[in-house]
Amino acid sequence: MMYVENGIAYAEGPAFIRNVVNIRPLKDFRLLLKFNTGEIKTFDFTPLLKSPAFMPLSNVELFNDVYIDYGVPTWDDGSIDISPDFIYQNGTPLEGDSSSP
Repeated sequence: MMYVENGIAYAEGPAFIRNVVNIRPLKDFRLLLKFNTGEIKTFDFTPLLKSPAFMPLSNVELFNDVYIDYGVPTWDDGSIDISPDFIYQNGTPLEGDSSSP
């Protein structure tokens, strides 16, 4: 399939961009997330808190202040964020629950 964007022809279709549409912090540094695919997953952030980029989120108040910025989970006025694809690929599907976070 071919498509044209901004005057440039591309050989394949446009890539699907996975975004977070709803997010809620849970106990023990976990997140409950709903994606634009309709899927709901949980994500355990604990292993990432050892990384210098995410160490500030070991402060539970800061972690709980998560918000969505253009489909991306974000903290601290935009200074910390994480890829929705990473969370999607490493998250755990929430089965049997179709309610939004």
